[in-house]
Formats: sequence, structure tokens, C-alpha cells
Amino acid sequence: MNIGGTLIAGPAKGALKGNITVPGDKSMSHRSIMLGALADGVTRIEGFLPGDDNFATAAMFEAMGAKVTWLNEEKTALEVQGVGLYGLKEPENVLDAGNSGTAARLITGILAGQDFHSVMVGDASLHSRPMARVADPVRLMGAKIDGREGGNKMPLSIRGGKLKGMNFVSPVASAQVKSCVLLAGLFADGETTVTEPKATRDHTERMLPLFGQAVERVDAFTSKLQPCGQLTAPKDVVQIPADPSSATFFAVAASLVDGSDVVLNSIGINPRRDGWRRVMADMQANLTLETENTVGAEPVADIRVKSTTLQGMKVNPQDIPDAIDEFPVLFVAAALSKGTFVLDEAEELRVKESDRIATMVAALQACGADIEEKEDGAVIHGKPNLKGGVTVDAHGDHRIAMAMVVAAQKMDKEIRIENAAAIATSFPSFVDLAQNIGMNVRWDDV
Repeated sequence: MNIGGTLIAGPAKGALKGNITVPGDKSMSHRSIMLGALADGVTRIEGFLPGDDNFATAAMFEAMGAKVTWLNEEKTALEVQGVGLYGLKEPENVLDAGNSGTAARLITGILAGQDFHSVMVGDASLHSRPMARVADPVRLMGAKIDGREGGNKMPLSIRGGKLKGMNFVSPVASAQVKSCVLLAGLFADGETTVTEPKATRDHTERMLPLFGQAVERVDAFTSKLQPCGQLTAPKDVVQIPADPSSATFFAVAASLVDGSDVVLNSIGINPRRDGWRRVMADMQANLTLETENTVGAEPVADIRVKSTTLQGMKVNPQDIPDAIDEFPVLFVAAALSKGTFVLDEAEELRVKESDRIATMVAALQACGADIEEKEDGAVIHGKPNLKGGVTVDAHGDHRIAMAMVVAAQKMDKEIRIENAAAIATSFPSFVDLAQNIGMNVRWDDV
């Protein structure tokens, strides 16, 4: 996928040092806009991630009548004037989710409950990603959805209407699927229950009560919602914690580069997002929690990371859903560890912005890593260093591009990372923050 943007990265010129505040959590930023738009009143949000994915969500709800007012130049603070649970209006044009699978899949649940017709599109990457996983359950609730491959690929045509609550047993462990069904349940007659094969991130369940909608957690795998018929803007500011997925890039870099000591400020440590830290702890990383606190409904902490020799290990399958977005850079940690790293049951990585198993295997192999691709994961034999002097392709996937920047810090020569412009979707300040702690990375101006 040719989207442009080339990074030049590595090797690190010395230890990484400093104190970093990464932008707000992308997943929660999406949800705050959605629920704010559906609520009565004005929702104030701070710590919002100013990335293209979240801007796409804001634009879609503005197209349906919600009003978004930015409160600072950085676009990290905003107010959403909601239209109420049943106040969205039919958009005049197609809704564009851009590169965001989270936006597309969660909004499918909301659009399923509207009494109008809408069409949703995205970029080339999003048009290749499976949508039947959300289309099928909301069809069972009463919505009419069509699209390419029988509704499995975008563009999607959604004609919503009166929905019925249901007991849905999801075949995949996906917070996007769970959230889509719960959001559709807001508009349904009767109770909606979602059961998953593995526990996944629970930001939707935590945020809905801030807007007055109770969610019952039956157990780690099942959530239940009886629609209350109205969402209300919270009196308090909705605070978005710093994004743990963004923090992981710096945590791995600091672990790998000798002499490094980096503090990551106010990172979300929700157990359903903390899989990356559990995997790194199993790799014997030197991670210390400092100043634990709560932001909104989410636990946070400062995390101190010092360099150490990471050890290979077999990933606990229960940690996979909680670290699914972090595996590209965890592959880098494994490639530069001591021993063998084994990942199974992670086939979900193949349906992200790129096939993240195949893309990371190809990129790391080009740099001399000993990595074997499996259908549902990889086996990686660690090495002390990797070789540079090569060009790798991020395939328009932001997390692949940033992961390879981290890998380059432990190479003997610089590498070029092509098709890296998608970093703007999730972490536009990544290069600046990386440079601030001493990472060797820059945009190629040629």
C-alpha cells in the first residue's frame, strides 16, 4: 500500500533518558465522542488524542448533527453538544471512517439503531478488513446491512430501525464486536448480553455509566445492558488517560538500549489494556509502577522503565486480547531478547491495518532477525543486535512503522521505513517524543 512518508531510524547514539507524556488513549477518545454525541447536554473531554482516526469519528457525528467545539489549539480538549439518544439525523453524504476499524465497527452498532439510511466508507486499508463480525450480530437484532462480499467489506449500507435485545455469544475475542453490540443495545427493546471467548478491553463498559447507562459485569467474559432510554452528559470532565499502546514503543526501546531510564507519565493500566506490561514482565523487563491514581473510571500510573536483558518466553493466551495492538513492538522486543519467544492463538493480528504477523516477520527478517511465521503467531529466537542498511515497508500500518523505529535503535546502520505516514492516525507526535528521549529517528525530507 503506497501512502507515502519515509522514516530514517537508528542506531541509538546513547542511552535513552527522560520523562514522557504520550497522547491520550485512542480507544477511549473514540468512545467519548460517540457517547457525548448521543447524550443530552454538553460533554467536556480532556486528554483527547488528536489523531486522524479520532478526527474521523468527530467528523462523522458532526455530519449527523452533533456539535464539536475544540477548546485549545492542540485539539486535546473539546466540548460535544449532544443530540440525545434518538436525535441523530440522516447524513447528507457518506460517512468516512478513514483508517479506523474501531470507529467503523463501533459506529455500526449506533447506526443500526437509527431510523434512517447511512453509507460508511473508509480508506483502502479499512476496505480490506472484515466487517461481518459486527454486521452479523446487529442483523440478528433487526438492522439491515449490506456491502461488498455480503456485508463483510466496506462500503457498508446500513438501514437501522427498531432493534431487539439478544444474548450474543461472540465467536471472536474482540472489544470492537462487544462494544458494537452493547451500543446497539442502547436502542433495543429488552436486555442485551454479550459473551466472549476471552476477556477483552472494557472501556465501553466503564464509560457508559459516566453517561448514566448501567452495565452489569456478569463475569470477565459476559456483559449485560438493560437500556435506560437516555444518556446524560457527565457533570465532571471526561478525562482520557495516556495511551498504553503508544507508551509501549518507548517502554520497549528503553528496555533494549543500554543505560536507558525513562518515565512514562499517567499511563492507563486497566487490566484489559495491560497485557503488554504482563508480557514484558514475563520477559523480565525492569518496569516499576509509580504514583498510581484514577482518571475518570480508569486506573493510571507513572511507569519507570530501565534497560535490561529481556528473556524469551511463551505468551500466555489469556494476555493476547489485552496486548493485541502492542504485538508489533513486542515482536521487536523478542527479536532482541535472549532465548526463544513463542506466540500462539494470535490470528487476530492478521486482520488489523495490515496482516501484522506477515508484515512484521518480513520487516524483521530483512534486518537479520531469526523469526518464523506461524498461522496464528510466530516463533522468535532473540539476538543481541540486528543489521541495518535496508529498506522496509510499513504497508501503511502505523504500528508497524513505529515498531521498526524501535528495532532500528539496536541496529548497526540506519534503516528506511517506507509508507509510514499513517503514524498520523494514532500518534502524530511520535517522532518528536522519540527524539526528546534520545531515539535516533527523523522524517526523510527527500
